[in-house]
Amino acid sequence: MTVSPMLTRLAAERATGALLRDHGTLYLAEGRVVHAESPAAPGLDVLLTAGGRLPREGWDEAVDRAGARQAVGRFLVESGRLGDGELEICHLEALFDAAFFALAPAAGPTRFRYGVSHWLGTVRPVSTEAVERETVRRRELLDGVWPYEAVDTAPVRPRTPAPGQTAGPRQRSLLAAADGARTPADIARLLGRPAFHTLLDVRRLAAAGLVETPLDPPPAAPPAVPAWAGEVTAEPDIALLRRLRDALEASP
Repeated sequence: MTVSPMLTRLAAERATGALLRDHGTLYLAEGRVVHAESPAAPGLDVLLTAGGRLPREGWDEAVDRAGARQAVGRFLVESGRLGDGELEICHLEALFDAAFFALAPAAGPTRFRYGVSHWLGTVRPVSTEAVERETVRRRELLDGVWPYEAVDTAPVRPRTPAPGQTAGPRQRSLLAAADGARTPADIARLLGRPAFHTLLDVRRLAAAGLVETPLDPPPAAPPAVPAWAGEVTAEPDIALLRRLRDALEASP
């Protein structure tokens, strides 16, 4: 499935620059995606700092000292703040997370600015096919869990669980951060988690009746869960990204 015909064309051209869409930006180098940003997704800085892996001052120093030469990622490794593999996995996590939102159906114009590069620098280029394939997989996974997307942008309001009903550790920490005003995106930033996996947890909680839903859907049979949905673990982002990285390393 082609998510963005323009992205496919730019990959064929081996273009370098920034693809600007309604919900985010993808940065390309010679037709491969090297970074992605979206207002809906926490950036790499939030995943590292709010997640407790890197002090905020360590990130700020890297940007101050290496941002102008587009080598922030390399500085984090060379200064000993992150290991090479750790940076790759964290960056892939941020890239696929932001790309998921950036490649959402767009109502406005899509533009490409040739020659533009990102101050982070290149960490691990990813093919456009891999980005589109993962975007489609994530859309299908969300819809398979709870096909009502209004819950994605509404404030998360917990419901009293039924007797004997429990939530997993990740979901419990999400519910603890749900104050009736924070949206899933707000909670993702607060906890230093990818926005997509926060949405996935919120939809699972909605399906279980543990959070309020913006509009009650008409009664319907529970949606079928794809066979591969069972492969998602308590930390699906890390396991998936390690597999993606290994596949990239094995490709010519």
